[in-house]
Amino acid sequence: MDFSYSDEQKLLIDSVERFVLDDYDFDTRKAILKSEDGFRRDLWQQFGDLGWLAVPFAEEDGGLGGSAVETMIIMEAFGKGLVVEPYLSTVVLAGGLLKVGGTPDQKAAILPELMAGSLLAAVGYAEPTSRFNLSDVSTKAEKAGEGWKLSGHKSVVLHGPMADKIIVSARTSGTQRDEKGITLFIVDAGAKGVTRRDYPTVDGLRASEVTLEGVEVGESDVVGPVDGGFELLEQVVDEAIAAICAEAVGAMEKLYKTTIEYARTRVQFGQPIGRFQVIQHRLVDMYMAYEQAKSMALMANLKLTAPRDERRKAISAAKVQIGKSGRLVGQQAVQIHGGMGMTDELNVGHYFKRLTMIDTLFGNVDHHLKRYATL
Repeated sequence: MDFSYSDEQKLLIDSVERFVLDDYDFDTRKAILKSEDGFRRDLWQQFGDLGWLAVPFAEEDGGLGGSAVETMIIMEAFGKGLVVEPYLSTVVLAGGLLKVGGTPDQKAAILPELMAGSLLAAVGYAEPTSRFNLSDVSTKAEKAGEGWKLSGHKSVVLHGPMADKIIVSARTSGTQRDEKGITLFIVDAGAKGVTRRDYPTVDGLRASEVTLEGVEVGESDVVGPVDGGFELLEQVVDEAIAAICAEAVGAMEKLYKTTIEYARTRVQFGQPIGRFQVIQHRLVDMYMAYEQAKSMALMANLKLTAPRDERRKAISAAKVQIGKSGRLVGQQAVQIHGGMGMTDELNVGHYFKRLTMIDTLFGNVDHHLKRYATL
């Protein structure tokens, strides 16, 4: 099998990695984290101008017709720079749901603005008691005239504070954990009855607790079939898992290279610590874990178009490996750097925090081991 990139993909790699290297250094990121918005709108607009926001969407919808590999390329580069702009929530999650389940009118109304960088979106799927179960939905949607009325609570809505639209899952029939009976709705973030409690996450991103109290939406705001939203949500969340696996690979590569450079320059007992065999063993372990994660992330992205069970099995296997590798690489990087590896002034701890968050996002190692065992 040929794993080499096409000329267009190589140009994309060069474009995104050059941006991270030239315009998104660690000091820039720290300033962004301290800002009110938690991201830079001018950079997001630049993403749109460069075409990165249009990559996964079909050409007939105004996109570039890219595959999961192009999304993987972007996310891996973003992982190297710890980019906090809402690509995952807006393009991969919300955009992904519209891509696979949206009507032509919904796509025409939202995707051009999304791809231009003028509209931000998020997805509210998790609830206080749902853990990692996408079908555990207690938010209710009841018919109200020609539309629907939504009531419930959505937890940890990634990039919720800056979202203009939020796609939420709600129960239209069945019991709380039934897969059938879930419907997806587009909600205006500023609609009457929507309240948000915004907060930063441990890795520097922003999230919201979203409460819906009798929020009115129209029939035109339904994404996909009524009662049939679970399969759409599951498919797009699998795509998001593949994307964050690629992001984790980028973060691990940066951590590994940073740690190697430190081991070459940090002198102890009259010689660089990289000459000590115990440090060399740790660096080898880091490299092996990174390579294993890279292989599994690539496999996960290539399997996104496979039949459902095959796709889910590949995604869970990759997520398990990413969780294990990320923990090993992050812990060893901190240990080799010593006490300063835990400080906010050094980027090492920030990479470890992001890898830790990626491990828990959309299901941790234990969850995906169990899911893999059922397939």
